[in-house]
Amino acid sequence: MVRNPLTRSELERGRHLGSLLRQARGERSMAEVATAAGVSAETLRKIETGRAPTPSFFTIAAVAAVLGLSLDELARPAAEDSDGRPAPLAA
Repeated sequence: MVRNPLTRSELERGRHLGSLLRQARGERSMAEVATAAGVSAETLRKIETGRAPTPSFFTIAAVAAVLGLSLDELARPAAEDSDGRPAPLAA
């Protein structure tokens, strides 16, 4: 089965998701969060950097739970600040 190339929108959503997860991880190590979520550090690295723009639902649910994020927070469209970068997570 051949997979269709991802659209620009799908790639951008992947980058946004990675940015949100990285921001929520804060000072915690990638290995610590990945282990707690039951995924490899390489998987988390790929998600955070946007190299895995369409991770599985269960992977994201596990990482979000470890980081204390709701899936609703992760599903919101990207808001941009005045520089065009993703706006920080609300405290």
